[in-house]
Amino acid sequence: MTPRPSSSGSEPKKTTGKKTAGKETAKAAKKAVAKKAVAKKAVTKKAVAKKTAPQKTAPKKTAPKKTAPTEESTGASPETEVAVSPALDARDRERLLAGTHHDPHAVLGGHRVPGGVAFRAFRPYALAVTVLCGELRVELHDDGDGFFSGLVPLSEVPLYRLLVTYEGTVQEVEDPYRFLPTLGELDLHLLGEGRHEQLWRALGAHPTTRDGVAGTRFAVWAPNARGVRVAGGFNFWDGTGHPMRSLGSTGVWELFLPGVGAGELYKFEITRPDGSRTFRADPLARRTEVPPATSSVVHASHYTWGDEEWLAHRADAPAHEAPMSVYEVHLPSWRPGLTYRELAEQLPAYVADLGFTHVELMPVAEHPFGGSWGYQVTGFYAPTARLGDPDDFKYLVDRLHRAGIGVLMDWVPAHFPRDDWALAEFDGRPLYEHSDPLRAAHPDWGTLEFDFGRREVRNFLVANAVYWCEEFHIDGLRVDAVASMLYLDYSREPGQWTPNEHGGRENLDAVAFLQEMNATLYRRVPGVVTVAEESTAWDGVTRATHHQGPSGFGGLGFGLKWNMGWMHDSLEYMSREPVHRKYHHGELTFSMVYAYSENYVLPISHDEVVHGKKSLVSKMPGDWWQQRANERAYLGYMWAHPGKQLLFMGQEFAQGAEWSEAHGPDWWLLDPGYGAAADHRGVRDLVRDLNTVYRATPALWRRDTHPSGFAWVVGDAAEDDVLAFLRLDADGTPLLAVSNFAPVVRSGYRLGVPDDVPAWHEVLNTDAARYGGGDVVTPDPVKPEAQGWHGRPASIRLTLPPLATVWLRPA
Repeated sequence: MTPRPSSSGSEPKKTTGKKTAGKETAKAAKKAVAKKAVAKKAVTKKAVAKKTAPQKTAPKKTAPKKTAPTEESTGASPETEVAVSPALDARDRERLLAGTHHDPHAVLGGHRVPGGVAFRAFRPYALAVTVLCGELRVELHDDGDGFFSGLVPLSEVPLYRLLVTYEGTVQEVEDPYRFLPTLGELDLHLLGEGRHEQLWRALGAHPTTRDGVAGTRFAVWAPNARGVRVAGGFNFWDGTGHPMRSLGSTGVWELFLPGVGAGELYKFEITRPDGSRTFRADPLARRTEVPPATSSVVHASHYTWGDEEWLAHRADAPAHEAPMSVYEVHLPSWRPGLTYRELAEQLPAYVADLGFTHVELMPVAEHPFGGSWGYQVTGFYAPTARLGDPDDFKYLVDRLHRAGIGVLMDWVPAHFPRDDWALAEFDGRPLYEHSDPLRAAHPDWGTLEFDFGRREVRNFLVANAVYWCEEFHIDGLRVDAVASMLYLDYSREPGQWTPNEHGGRENLDAVAFLQEMNATLYRRVPGVVTVAEESTAWDGVTRATHHQGPSGFGGLGFGLKWNMGWMHDSLEYMSREPVHRKYHHGELTFSMVYAYSENYVLPISHDEVVHGKKSLVSKMPGDWWQQRANERAYLGYMWAHPGKQLLFMGQEFAQGAEWSEAHGPDWWLLDPGYGAAADHRGVRDLVRDLNTVYRATPALWRRDTHPSGFAWVVGDAAEDDVLAFLRLDADGTPLLAVSNFAPVVRSGYRLGVPDDVPAWHEVLNTDAARYGGGDVVTPDPVKPEAQGWHGRPASIRLTLPPLATVWLRPA
């Protein structure tokens, strides 16, 4: 995308400080007039010190003139010193004009020198600059090209301000170059070590007060830059007069700009190693312009949270031992046109009514292209400005928490886009991306992969994970595209990748990064959960990082992992005509072979209902009634299966069309005026009841990750298209789940059950009339018979409705 530094879209000027002949003549005339006025005023007041012009001859001893302030009023030293010229030398002038000065504070501002204090200012386009210090007024000499200087016989550098005369205006301002660095030794040490876990507090733009002066401190990491300047609306996008200083060997550049506050637009003007310049958005910007504009925005949060009770109990139980049913949402299209605050008035109520425990937000970090759904991020520390500012997003999270709903967020540390105003070759060389082009280029998405082996890049990402959870109270991160990070040969052909130091294909840097991220996040944020979208059989995704597995690696440290195998196999089974399902029965039962190898989430996500994959109900075979019956039976089976549940928006009411970010779910299907609205409302009512019974039944979630929480009743009834299993609470209390994926009623179907349950009661039946089914239900308790069956001492006989799932609990 084309760089766009301001909302007006105008390109920032690249000023060299040189003047054309015509302009120089005109400005010289105007300066002469201004100087005459200043001189006249000085004679009248007799209080202005004489300017010291640049000396080309050897310096000579000077004494205070009669018109100069007295020693008592100024603190001037009684000792005579050899005065020096206050003007900048040619080398410093050249570097400041070219934007390649590493330490502008060392030469600009006020500095103690032989003969007094030298004041130097770099103010392009100014006609005159005067130093103000109490009653003292010293007009500086115009050295050309925007440089002004003067020598004042003072013993110490005083507190002072600048009076700057421009064509048509005079401004009294603070001098940015009189302030000490805003980053302390601890910050710099942690930055150098790559261990600054609150990196966003050190880098970026922060409104603050220094020595009683309000302004904004800017800091950016750009170790390859020859120079960095701040440009924004406050200096008409010309950063020439605002060069930043380099802080030692950290690669960090810093500048405090007085008078700049929240809401100002800015970018960094970076002089690259080859001398060219680039305008870049702030990688640590906490707020951005609304895309397609690309500037960063100075931000100060004033939000007051009200979710203390939620946070106090968030860590009461680990996620894998608690109920978790997740409603996945793409915020810009859930109700198109709504802001964060407007969503906060509707989304929490809707999700709470359906009984979901959590929402999962598709990426909310700023991204330039809406069609990427947020998975190609340019502003890793800024919620997208499309829906409001960061405090508005906090309000949405707060309202969800107060409604009893946890908030998970998709997080994308695997890659970033190549936009030339963002992270790609940020300071003129590969920085956030790997220096090896084969390692840097993501083969599938045309993006760049992070260099996980560089400590500063790992710090940027680890701190980013902490940032969302600490600053926005996010309860968990679903980490996107983990498989693409773990394997050096991911989507690469032989010859396109290089083995690791052990000759393997594992990306050891990415492994170390993921371990560090998880360990840091779980240590810092009680009750948080991380979820991996990892589609391979990598060993130990949800194993603790300090527990080494058979592969020789410690665990990655995630709390949960998406079960992509279950998702693929079960949808393949359900998409087949019932007459063929008996030949594919193993696609439903195979998941239990590895169900306890990780802590799983069962995801029916946005990826499965877009780009030609059809919506969930449209995947099902048969006519409209059968499609809905299949979806209802599938959801009943899914909610009973070990693992947490995730369902993408629109699938809860059997939307027939694929999801599109352009218009979102087809809410009109639920309109009472629509003829088939009852069909869609029936599916939604089922989802509500599934969540209600699920949350009230510990057998369905307390032992999700332990084999003792599951037992087959019958898993090999392929000819009948039936499967049945028990879910068990810690005390042995069971729930019996039975699914009939054939389109026929099976009367008197015998199932083996424990003999210590006196009667079974049907608590959910997906064929109930209120869901749009045929109402083949069992309203009365079912008592076991002494006849053993399926290897169990007792059995019950049930009438199984067609294409339906039934749940029974002890009566």
